[in-house]
Amino acid sequence: MPIDFHLSTSEQSIRSAASAFAAGSLQDARKTYMKYQSHQQRFQSTRPTYHQAVAEGLIKGQIAPHLGGAGGTLIEAAILVEEMYSVEPSMSLTIFSTGLGITPLNLAGKPEHKEFLAPFLSGDGEPLASLIWATNSAGWDFEGAHLQCVVCRTTTPSSEEPADAIMILLVTIADIKRNAPGAFKVLGQVSTVGHTACSGPHIKYTNLRVPTKNILCPPGTGAAIVSAAFDSTAVLVGAMSVGIMQAAFDAALAFAKRDNRRGASELLTRQAVADLLGGIKMQTEACRALTWKAANCLENGPGNYNARRELALAAKIYCSDTCTRVVTEAISVVGITAYDADQPFAGLLKTAMVLPIFDGGNVGIRR
Repeated sequence: MPIDFHLSTSEQSIRSAASAFAAGSLQDARKTYMKYQSHQQRFQSTRPTYHQAVAEGLIKGQIAPHLGGAGGTLIEAAILVEEMYSVEPSMSLTIFSTGLGITPLNLAGKPEHKEFLAPFLSGDGEPLASLIWATNSAGWDFEGAHLQCVVCRTTTPSSEEPADAIMILLVTIADIKRNAPGAFKVLGQVSTVGHTACSGPHIKYTNLRVPTKNILCPPGTGAAIVSAAFDSTAVLVGAMSVGIMQAAFDAALAFAKRDNRRGASELLTRQAVADLLGGIKMQTEACRALTWKAANCLENGPGNYNARRELALAAKIYCSDTCTRVVTEAISVVGITAYDADQPFAGLLKTAMVLPIFDGGNVGIRR
């Protein structure tokens, strides 16, 4: 990324494509899923939109080229996430959670693991992936995702070091069906205040068996891969935060331009409102710059890996903490009208409040 922050041709193309998909399919998805009351029904109603995302390459684009995918740089991923999250976070999270589920394969996958990615490379269907225990793990029918990267422990570690026990297994829907009934079970569905069309259930495995070829990371090698996966997504949480902040700014600015609160001029002409909007815009731009810098640094340096990941985690912490404050400031611009259910602000705040506590809570990350 050049220091002047001009987007490359590829980055600009991704931004345009993401914006077009968000303005079309994503907005339509929200209109559909809001007709339903339960999380499960809302999640399942998004399946046609997910199918469209697969057809347009949004899943293949999260798979590394050496595995047959069309994935690009982390900056390109951050641009994609921001554009989509600013329009429809819930559906976007389902799409990007599949990317998280595939990330261990991107990092540790070998040619012999390509068979596990075949559904995601085909450009057809609605394959879901999950890094257990995360979103998408139960699949569309709540009988298991197409691919689950399961982080688990061996019972015979090589040492007393906890990391030496960590391994990663690949579990497919075919593996689940080959096992006895009850080997995979959904214990309950979590109804969250935000991201209300996602599926993040509580699941359980009981004596589930998979072939030896399903070992992605043998004991002792899994912990580093899991950590690296969440280093990348830390940057993307920064991008999610920027998307929400941009949406809050756009909605508050539009309101300030059209409403005068029965005064002589529009709200935008008043100093207090202008100050709030200016502060929101500055914070959003600062978080965008930090996110892009963190994405570039994680992949290209400078510094050793620990120094590079520190900036990725800083982007996650700073941007997500800032996001909740920015949405609240946008609400202050609009006033009591922001409490109207037809306004976007309550939904934005419900989405923003999870960003500091998921993908690794900010308090824990600061340790």
